[in-house]
Amino acid sequence: MIKAIVMDVEGTTTDIEFVHKVLFPYAKERIEAFVKAHHSEPHVAAALKAVSTEAGLDVDDTDGQIAALIRWIDEDKKVTPLKTLQGLIWQQGYEQGDFTGHVYPDVPAALAAWQAKGLRLAVYSSGSVAAQKLLFGHSDAGNLQGYFEANFDTRIGHKREVDSYYNIANKLALPADAILFLSDIKEELEAAQEAGFQVCQLVRPGTTAARGYPLAHHFDEVTL
Repeated sequence: MIKAIVMDVEGTTTDIEFVHKVLFPYAKERIEAFVKAHHSEPHVAAALKAVSTEAGLDVDDTDGQIAALIRWIDEDKKVTPLKTLQGLIWQQGYEQGDFTGHVYPDVPAALAAWQAKGLRLAVYSSGSVAAQKLLFGHSDAGNLQGYFEANFDTRIGHKREVDSYYNIANKLALPADAILFLSDIKEELEAAQEAGFQVCQLVRPGTTAARGYPLAHHFDEVTL
């Protein structure tokens, strides 16, 4: 019996084009100025130290850090300090009303219906927890973050690694087979299933259906 639903963001709740054509360019255009203006602030300094460690740079090499961050954006690298800094830049954008977080039209009603059934809802994305909360808190449909009791990012583990899903089950204090994972990515579904999760692939526009997994084109088609 399903007791919790954990969902991916890009390609599942949200059009991947929003991330790649709105969020990524917004951060890329502003990251140099942001780093130079805020590098001495503790949370930014900690992220930049992690950038130096990841990129093999001197901790005071600000230009090198900026170059690495821009390169990682272009490569869509799932690097935690990059996600942290992007989240801080996006926070400014959301709060200034430069954009709202895209969600597919079927998502809000499904979240409400699942919560009404007593299901526990959580997000697991390579984007930082802060970025997740911003997207859902400033979504096209208003503040949806209240539907989620937990948010997970790469600090819990990478999304194609089986141990990440064991970690999520432990955090939720549920047996793995009581959790349904929704994603558009075959390798993520494979890892979650190996950990014992039940899974369903979201086949949104542009997604190729993977063989061997239940699938749904909209949230209201997800079988619980």
